[in-house]
Amino acid sequence: MDKTLFDKVWEQHVVCEINDGPSVLYIDRHFIHEVTSPQAFTGLNEKGLQVFRPKQTIATADHNVPTYDQHLPIKNALSRKQVSVLTENCKTYGIELYGLGHPYQGIVHVIGPELGITQPGMTIVCGDSHTSTHGAFGNIAFGIGTSEVQHVLATQTLLQFKPKTMRINVEGDLQNGVMAKDLILYIISKIGMGGATGYFVEYSGQAIRNLSMESRMTVCNMSIEMGARGGMIAPDEVTFEYLKNREFAPRGKAWGKMISYWNTLHTDVDAVFDRKLTFHAEDIAPMITFGTNPGMGMCIDEMVPSPEHKLNGETYSFDKSISYMNIDSGTMLLGKKVNYVFIGSCTNGRIEDLRQVARVVKGRKKAPNITALIVPGSRQVEAMARKEGIDKILEAAGFELRQPGCSACLAMNEDKIPKGEYCVSTSNRNFEGRQGPGSRTLLASPLTAAATAIKGYIADVREII
Repeated sequence: MDKTLFDKVWEQHVVCEINDGPSVLYIDRHFIHEVTSPQAFTGLNEKGLQVFRPKQTIATADHNVPTYDQHLPIKNALSRKQVSVLTENCKTYGIELYGLGHPYQGIVHVIGPELGITQPGMTIVCGDSHTSTHGAFGNIAFGIGTSEVQHVLATQTLLQFKPKTMRINVEGDLQNGVMAKDLILYIISKIGMGGATGYFVEYSGQAIRNLSMESRMTVCNMSIEMGARGGMIAPDEVTFEYLKNREFAPRGKAWGKMISYWNTLHTDVDAVFDRKLTFHAEDIAPMITFGTNPGMGMCIDEMVPSPEHKLNGETYSFDKSISYMNIDSGTMLLGKKVNYVFIGSCTNGRIEDLRQVARVVKGRKKAPNITALIVPGSRQVEAMARKEGIDKILEAAGFELRQPGCSACLAMNEDKIPKGEYCVSTSNRNFEGRQGPGSRTLLASPLTAAATAIKGYIADVREII
């Protein structure tokens, strides 16, 4: 019987099945950070349990860390305590920690792939919803809650009901100036925030195959924003080339053996999905959100829709949303003045993203009204940016390359957008106050964010490049 990619990986990891209940799923890789792990370790300690397989858990500090002066003691009391507790827990339980100052430190969903820890055919979990990022390598990867973090630490397994499967095909070629971020924002705008609820999504089609690994990660990262349990893309030569010679990737004979296995990780011709959708790349333009959820998006040169507009039959508080954003229906966002730009996050904080930004801003100056946060996703991304001279290009344009962390994506540290201000952001969520109390977030690609920073207002990057 022909199987989907999801079926193949799932079946490889089922330890046992419970009649009329969930499956016990083995977990290959477990990532933890300073925010969602403390309670899990407290639970282990109270029960007198040990971490079952500490070598399969990797820790880093990312969510609540400062993005400047990381060599100094952390000033924020909560952040300082969280990082300290993580350090002590990792020491107690024998878990590898990439803390502040470590050359491998960074956002958990950036460091896993770039270090070669993330490999095709795995089950990967983390106490963070955007764990779906790792699905770009052909993995079943998803976020879990704190109680589940404790369960994985203690047993290296999880109880999971098997989700339904969905295939989303994107055929054709993307236009110049359109990035993977635009592609996924377009899909979410079409099917809505709940359009993939209950499904694990496999992305396919020419436009997906043509994407780099870093772009594929962007697509899978935001699968959560349409309600999916996770997203995945079948591994291919692009995947293998990306992984080759990475720090923890297989080498020698082990590499050849793994390539043979990874080449089996694809959906068979006659495999059955519970739902299929097809989109055409030529229909996708640079995207921007206008409301307070990622499904409220539109092409950058379109008008903000009217209150009667409902995304795919979904009902949501449209009036409340655009009132919070102080945006009127029937107007264009193109040309609207904004004072803040954020480029970073697990969605768009990789070296490819910074290279694209540098391409736009080279030889130009940011607008005087713009405050820009340029935050790399990891120490390795930062090091590469400095080695390639990207930091100098940014500096000449009036930007500052900061140190790695989640930063203004969720504003748990000092990097907050002031109340009432707009921020064109390359992050993944635009909920009320997400980037700071009263802040207003407009999600977009790194190219759109860079163009906006140069102009001082929301700009169409196609007019620049």
